[in-house]
Amino acid sequence: MENITNIDETVLGYPERNHKDKLFRKIFGGEDKRSSRWRLELYNALTGKNHTNPEELEITTLENVIFFKMKNDVSFLVDSQMNLWEHQSTFNPNMPLRGLLYFAILYHRHLSKLEYDIYGSRLINIPAPHYVVFYNGDEKIPERTKLKLSDAFINFEEKGDFEWTATMININKNHNETLQKNCKPLYDYSIFVDRIKTNINSGMENEPAVDEAIEWAISQNLLEGYIMEQKSEFKFSILTEFDQEKYDRSRRQEGYEQKAIEDAIEFLKEEVPPEKVAKCVKLPLEKVLELQQQITSND
Repeated sequence: MENITNIDETVLGYPERNHKDKLFRKIFGGEDKRSSRWRLELYNALTGKNHTNPEELEITTLENVIFFKMKNDVSFLVDSQMNLWEHQSTFNPNMPLRGLLYFAILYHRHLSKLEYDIYGSRLINIPAPHYVVFYNGDEKIPERTKLKLSDAFINFEEKGDFEWTATMININKNHNETLQKNCKPLYDYSIFVDRIKTNINSGMENEPAVDEAIEWAISQNLLEGYIMEQKSEFKFSILTEFDQEKYDRSRRQEGYEQKAIEDAIEFLKEEVPPEKVAKCVKLPLEKVLELQQQITSND
């Protein structure tokens, strides 16, 4: 039987947000038999293996780890490997570092459960780590990307003694089609999310975009009717996620604009013409003229 253990540890002390679990985690990290079957189907599609018994997977979940909004999606033991799956909707080059911290928790729990003594003289055998990041953001990335922890080392040594990697797999629509063909729930997830994005990009607000995608998914019987069964919960979860992405984009834009204003003020103090300042820092000319007037008033 599956042994499910929840880990509620914040590694770096960042503030938390208790959002609903992400859609990917709902599909592949659930405790019900259908989710177990989908999880095994995705594992087989990734590895080319042909396991048939979902109960072979001993699943462990990590919750609220490191980033306030992030939850590790799925981790499990099979084939003497410790597998960790995570979903990302924005490209993050720090995934190998995240994975290192996640696996430290997983290995600690694994060793504690088996009551192994790491200070003893006997070599302790541990499952091999396998970290996969499923990406479906808007940034264009290759089908598969191998991210390396060594890229972040301050003093990089080509023949260093340590490396840690994360394999990022692009699961947007029309990417890694063989993988999606071999895992129907992953394909359903991909085209469902793509439907929401297409709606939003066409000018629809988030809620109508999600409502339309949900009704379309139900009509197509995506995920074996799971969306119909969990319609309200799905809607809340998806809206939360898309609203968070909108909030993040807004905060990034606020940061860009503030930096542009600071740069514009410096240029204006050096008596650079407002037209050139506006073009250089990519602010409206009206905003630059307003800043110029404020500088003049303060002098």
